[in-house]
Amino acid sequence: MALWIIFIGFIVLALAIDLGIFNKSPHEIKTKEAATWSIIWVTVALLFSGIIYLSFEHGWIDNPTHLSPTNAVMKYITGYLIELSLSVDNIFLIALVFSSFSIPKKYQHEVLFYGVLGAIVFRAIMIIFGVALINKFTWVIYVFGVFLIVTALRMLFTHDKPQNPRDSKIYKWIKKVYPVSNKVYGDKFFIRKRGITFATPLFVTLIIIELTDLFFAIDSIPAILAITADPFIVFSSNILAVMGLRSMFFLIVGMLDKFTYISYSLIVILAFVGVKMLLSHHVDIPDWLSLGVIVLALAGGMLASKLIKKEVDEPMPE
Repeated sequence: MALWIIFIGFIVLALAIDLGIFNKSPHEIKTKEAATWSIIWVTVALLFSGIIYLSFEHGWIDNPTHLSPTNAVMKYITGYLIELSLSVDNIFLIALVFSSFSIPKKYQHEVLFYGVLGAIVFRAIMIIFGVALINKFTWVIYVFGVFLIVTALRMLFTHDKPQNPRDSKIYKWIKKVYPVSNKVYGDKFFIRKRGITFATPLFVTLIIIELTDLFFAIDSIPAILAITADPFIVFSSNILAVMGLRSMFFLIVGMLDKFTYISYSLIVILAFVGVKMLLSHHVDIPDWLSLGVIVLALAGGMLASKLIKKEVDEPMPE
């Protein structure tokens, strides 16, 4: 329990320092700043694997699945990479939402900050219930497996058909429930005009991002649960990946068009994890193989994007 409290305290402190010191005033996050923070969060996440090892080595945390320290670290890193890889689609959607509602770049970090707060709460709840379900009803893992395979197939046939957030049911529902202004008023989420309180586009984008993250979590949480049902490994790997998502958004959003085929990597990862869940009670797929498939899928998507794009961009010989 002490390790849980320390970890959650660290996350709260990091968020407080983020908004209270480094991003006290709204400003546009440049590539250099985004790269620096991305490196910091990836480094923190990798160093945390040492905490995972020591925790399982010295019994600082409950170990209901009797994992060895080495296996625990392997599962933690695999879970972290799964969450990071699945976040690529989330980043694309967030960029689409910001663009659709014309949110100035200097206010985007604040929206993402509050989005992370909501994501941590939602994911914590989903992890608690997900782990409890798998531990109590072993057949639930088959349900999660089928769900991930269906999700992969859905992505395969719809990944190139992005929907305009202004046409979404979420946006239409918000407009029915609360009046929405068409103009951004600085970093305000609400504005009062003519005696009426309006939600600004900043608030609308926050709600849409929160709900879309919840939908993405429905995919990513079962994917990590396929690797391990240890609640601390699932929670820590998931939350550390989410914490780094904001800086990675500003770092790679401008490069998304260069990785045209990365979505196929995500499809492969989801399908593999789904199959692993379906076979979990019959075939023991080693952790190193799961990690290898994830790394190869991501590398293959990036390599294909570069090579095929290069081939298309080359001028035709005269």
